Amino acid sequence: MVQEEVAGSTRTLQWKCVESRVDSARLCYGRFILSPLMKGQADTIGIAMRRALLGEMEGTCITCATSDNVLHEYSTIAGIEESVHEILINLKEIVLRSNLYGVRDASICVRGPKYITAQDIISPPSVQIVDTTQHIANLTEPIDLCIELQINRDRGYYMKSTNDSHDGSYPIDIASMPVRNTNHSIHSYGNGNKKQEILFLEIWTNGSLTPKEALYEASRNLIDLLIPFLHAEEEDMGFEENENRWDLPPFQDIFTNLKKNKKGIPLTCIFIDQSELSSRTYNCLKRSNIHTLLDLLSHSQEDLTKMKYLSIEDVKKILDTLQKNFAINLPKEEFSF
Repeated sequence: MVQEEVAGSTRTLQWKCVESRVDSARLCYGRFILSPLMKGQADTIGIAMRRALLGEMEGTCITCATSDNVLHEYSTIAGIEESVHEILINLKEIVLRSNLYGVRDASICVRGPKYITAQDIISPPSVQIVDTTQHIANLTEPIDLCIELQINRDRGYYMKSTNDSHDGSYPIDIASMPVRNTNHSIHSYGNGNKKQEILFLEIWTNGSLTPKEALYEASRNLIDLLIPFLHAEEEDMGFEENENRWDLPPFQDIFTNLKKNKKGIPLTCIFIDQSELSSRTYNCLKRSNIHTLLDLLSHSQEDLTKMKYLSIEDVKKILDTLQKNFAINLPKEEFSF
């Protein structure tokens, strides 16, 4: 059915969301198609998008928790079912939605007995808790629990360092990965040179982004990474400058400059593939390790006639080119330049 929809389309690429659903507060699914693509293009786009979705996306998460009277991460607190370590793991699982940059503060201040969930977090207005039912801890006695939290936006996954724990402050593993999984598949149709492809892209997110939003952001990130190449100029490419590296103008310009002595271009920087010689003649010279004008001037006319696959007409063409553009004649006998 999808093939029928795109069969009559033009070469202009079109995308469409063919399926979208919310399985839970922390699991969204989307399936998209892009077509029509030429053979091989679907795999190129699919691989790039998958890497961008899994590795280049930013997410917001809790990165640190601070509480007084806590000796170490694996200690227990009277009146709380969970250990400090278990509470930190539960805080790590909380999914946040935000466009903030930089560190923001949040807190939990409750009195038991109480079943603490993400809904009890006092967060900045710019931060939205995706699933407020996420469990944090269970207070079984009438005690006070106050936890200061730090919220940050980042990308990827970073393991916390145990050396960073001090004064009741405990870093939390950063898991800023809004895309849980992604997959791409390809459907080909047509025959011969008219063969085309349809790219199917599946995206699962944790609810902080919809699959459509994730697709948009990943595409934008890929474009941002490639923009510098669109503005690259030859003089800005950062090549190492030395006496043997030259920008190569057209061959006729080189001849003109040499005749007028405007540029002292080394002979090693004038390559025979810039000349008006035929491709067959060029390949014959290349097989004999002749790549530059200096290499060519190191041979005599007799040397050229002995080269394999190089005819008398080819030799004459080479000699005419040297005479016409450089006023140079190769010696008839063996000669060392």
